[in-house]
Amino acid sequence: MTAARNGAGPVCFDLDGCLVDSREAIATCMNLGLESVGAPVADPTVLHAMIGGQLLGCFESLLADAGHDPALGMDCVATYRHHYAGISLTHTTPIPGIEPVLAVVATQRRVLVVTAKPAEFAVPILAAVGLDRYVEAVFAPALDALQEPKAVSLRRALETADAAADPGAAWMVGDRHHDVEAGLACGVPAVGVTWGSGDRTELTTAGAVAVVDAPEQLPAVLGLAV
Repeated sequence: MTAARNGAGPVCFDLDGCLVDSREAIATCMNLGLESVGAPVADPTVLHAMIGGQLLGCFESLLADAGHDPALGMDCVATYRHHYAGISLTHTTPIPGIEPVLAVVATQRRVLVVTAKPAEFAVPILAAVGLDRYVEAVFAPALDALQEPKAVSLRRALETADAAADPGAAWMVGDRHHDVEAGLACGVPAVGVTWGSGDRTELTTAGAVAVVDAPEQLPAVLGLAV
């Protein structure tokens, strides 16, 4: 992890779909969770569309749609996490082109990761894909905080980075409406990226101040020198 940097506010990145492609690992482990309680597996594309949401709520929705008891969602989460700890390290890859962009950002701003994934999983993933060297800190819910809104994690990041007094100087970058809405809730401008699970319509509707289609477009939008 990099040392703290002085100057303008931090750039906060979502993890899944923004910095890493975790679709295969997440879908595989979600289906293992469903199978563990006797529920039918879901189409991977359906599961990909859920990435970025709260895991327990996703399982509860899938179980209800399949005619199973949503209360089994916690059992699904436990099985998911059991398998995901290992599978995530071998079936997650960095987004093509994101590493040189992080390298540029890290020379000019503090780079933080704000994710709905517990840090116990997020930190090892960043190390496994070689992106941890650019990231100062990861802000995420505790393992037992299964319904923590993303805005809570983002606000904690701003407070830790001494940026809470001027959130407009920070940035939130992510691929889903959850990321944009968290930014708005905290007074942080949000940039949407279209290489993850969300599309341009979702991101602009949520209130993104800009939407980019390729990592190399980010520095200019963030006002950084290349």
